[in-house]
Amino acid sequence: MAKLHFYYSAMNAGKTTTLLQSNHNYRERGMLTLMFTPSVDDRYKKGLIKSRIGLEQEAIPFDPDFNFFDYVSSCVKKLPHPIKCILVDEAQFINKAQVLQLTQVVDELKIPVLCYGLRTDFRGEPFEGSKYLLAWAEEMTEIKTICHCGKKATMSARVNEKGQIVSEGEQIEIGGNDKYVSLCRKHWTQKELSSPHTLKEPFKALSVAF
Repeated sequence: MAKLHFYYSAMNAGKTTTLLQSNHNYRERGMLTLMFTPSVDDRYKKGLIKSRIGLEQEAIPFDPDFNFFDYVSSCVKKLPHPIKCILVDEAQFINKAQVLQLTQVVDELKIPVLCYGLRTDFRGEPFEGSKYLLAWAEEMTEIKTICHCGKKATMSARVNEKGQIVSEGEQIEIGGNDKYVSLCRKHWTQKELSSPHTLKEPFKALSVAF
């Protein structure tokens, strides 16, 4: 049975990697998928989904006026093989009308839809797309990551060029590790970016001689 899924997390939890792995699993079994990514995210190039670990895949770019139901319906009629899954990257950037369109893809076209995105912005406010995905999706799954203190990170903090947490600005500002860090609610509230026990550089290899 087709369902609308929402996989959510704080920044840098591996959402895009999980999406690309899911797409690979379908394609490896000879199943046709459609992937979508917001046109506003042009860090690499328009229409490219790329994870922090280097995986990448071309996708269909969408903007606020894009109609998911009309596009997928047209593909269903034109493509020689059935579409088995729809995957949406950075789903926090879709709007209420587009979430409704994705529910139509599920309910009328019987195609499962997997959305991956942030639950809240750097101010702790819900994105429009995430709010309605949380309200209307049949399945919701948290992709977990951790704060520097070791607790589960649920918040995304935005940092400026000086490495300081900022609490004002436009809701949408595209960026990765250079602009955002994942924190637990306590340290997000306290605006504390690091712990005295946090390594300055991540482990690349660990070798112990006996």
